This record gives sequence, C-alpha cells and structure tokens, in this order.
Amino acid sequence: MKVALLSDCYLPRLGGIEVQTHDLARELVALGHEVEVFTATPGAGGEMHGEVTVVDGIPVHRLALRLPGQLPINPLAPPELRRRLVGGRFDIAHVQTGVVSPFAWDATRVTLRLGLPTAMTWHCMLANLAPVFDAGRFVRRWASRGVAMSAVSDVAAEPLRGLVSPGSAVSVLPNGIDVSRWAVGSAPRPPGPLRLVTAMRLAKRKRPAALVDVVARAESIAGQGTITLTILGEGPERARVERHVREHDLGWVRLPGRVSREELRERYAASDVYLSPARLESFGIAALEARTVGLPVIGRSGSGVGEFVRDGVNGFVVSSDSEMASAIASLATDPARVAEMRAWNVAHRPEQDWSQVARMAVREYERAISLVRS
Repeated sequence: MKVALLSDCYLPRLGGIEVQTHDLARELVALGHEVEVFTATPGAGGEMHGEVTVVDGIPVHRLALRLPGQLPINPLAPPELRRRLVGGRFDIAHVQTGVVSPFAWDATRVTLRLGLPTAMTWHCMLANLAPVFDAGRFVRRWASRGVAMSAVSDVAAEPLRGLVSPGSAVSVLPNGIDVSRWAVGSAPRPPGPLRLVTAMRLAKRKRPAALVDVVARAESIAGQGTITLTILGEGPERARVERHVREHDLGWVRLPGRVSREELRERYAASDVYLSPARLESFGIAALEARTVGLPVIGRSGSGVGEFVRDGVNGFVVSSDSEMASAIASLATDPARVAEMRAWNVAHRPEQDWSQVARMAVREYERAISLVRS
C-alpha cells in the first residue's frame, strides 16, 4: 500500500503529532508499505516551497512558506498538493489533525475531491470547542463522504462521535511507543524523598506552574523533605515557573530543560512516580513511556491517561488538584505501595506498542478504502 501522511507539523519541530507521524511512517515501512509525508513545516535546513527532504529514509514534501516563527501554514499549498498526490498514485491518505490544523484540513478537501481514500486521526481534546465544530459541520460532511475518523483515545473520540452522523463510526487509533525500548525497569527506591518526575512542553495548557503548587501542597501533607520534583522540557512558561520556585524557596524543584529520549528514559528509571497534571491531555505519550519504564502515573480523569492507568493498581486517576496532592502524599509515606505499583507496571507491558498500533493504522486504511467503495 502506498500511503501519504499529511500533517501541518513534522520534524524538525518537536511535539506529539510530529514525533508520532514520524514514527508511524517508519513502522509502516517496516511492514512493507511505501510512505511519503506532506507537511507545511520547513526542513532542518530551511527547505520549503515543495522541496523534498529525506528523514530516516522517508521522503518529506516541504510545502511550507517563509513565515514569522516558521509557522506551519500555507494556504497556497492545495494545487501543488493535488498535483503530487495524483502523480504519486497513492492508495490512501492519512491526515493528522489537531484543534487548529489548516494544512491538514486543506489536504482533506483535496483528497476528497480526488476520491482518494482518507483516514483522519485527531490528536486533540475538542472539549468545549465541540459546539463550534458542530456548527461548522465540516467534520460531519467529511465523515459522510467517507473519511474514516479516529482519535488517539476514547476520551478524545467521544466528542467526535457527537459531530458525525449516526451511521459514521469514530475509531480509537492510539499513539504508539517502542515498548521494548522503554521497558527497562526502574531501580528500587533508595531511602530518601519520593522522586517525582514529569516531561512536558512548558505551556499554560500543560499546567506546569499549577503542578508545582500541587506538589507543594503534597509536601505540606507528607512533611518537609519528603518529596522532590523534576520537570523536563522547555516552553514559554519556563520563566514563570522559575520565578515561582525562587519566590517560594522551593529548592526541591528542578528544571533541567529538554533532554534526549535516551536521557529521558534514564531519568524515568531513576525516579519513583510520574505526574500528568494536564486536564486536556488527549493521550499522554510521555506518561505512557514512564509507565512502561515502571513508574506509577498520577493523572487527571477525563484525559487520555486513563487508557493505560488503572486507578489504584498502577497509579491514580484523580479528578482535582487536591486529589492529586493527596495521592502524592500517600505515596510519599508508603514506599511499599510505590514498589507494588512499579512491580505491576514492569510485569504488565502496555498494549500501545508500535507493532500493534501500525497494524491498527492499516486496518483504518482498509476501512477508509471500503468506505469510498461503498
């Protein structure tokens, strides 16, 4: 099968959609499929205006414009995209979309006009924006015209199910990870504070500053010196978080910045518990990776974390910041419970391995092809 992966964002930008699309491309090739990527993101050397770069053996069509901040936007792309899709004789188009994805949505209009079978995966939580999408009705139109809709988790899929017609299905196509790469196991907890860790883009919607307050509340419950927190990542909220840490003299908070995947795995293995404070987390790739290492995960209800965390078994799924603080404090004073949860995670590998997820994607492609034929 020849697959066109279409995404506003792609490497060298770093983020959930970018990394997942890249990894999916490699896994599809490993299964014997031919893959090309189409994106509005410039290349590492500034390639744009349709230049093709090769990333890990995958041709990437850089349909990007020169814009401030290298924004992945190109309203002029559709004619050239159409020409390349026709010339490439693709069997399937797989669109990756978020809440606002102008390139991906333009690409969907192009593929529908071509009659090219199209699968669309939503990597976002529509939440309160669902009525806006419902009023626009374009999601319903696309589904009625044969676009095979999916989302990365059941909680992300649920709002979409209310936007499509009753006869249209919305599948769950989860994000994938290389489980064998992350299943290294975490070391037994040494004496001392509970070592908390999180990895995120330091942006408001990820709630890094709120997380610091939550952990401070947990420490006040468990006792001084019982907890440390490491926040990995970069973003616009970094300065605010650093200022908050200084002003409140929170010496147990560390912000090492962004690290490689290899160092991330090592830091997880040297930690005790992973925290996922975002309310609108459609999946939680970093949390899944930490859970695969062995860490108990504490995340929010109504987020994608519930796809791989069983409350009270291998972590906690909480409904508020105060509940998160209480859960952290309980583990800080109960090392045996931490060890029990860690052992469960090590013994039970998650289902979201790429070997399974790539095959699920192929089944979505087969569904899209059957929808077009019908």
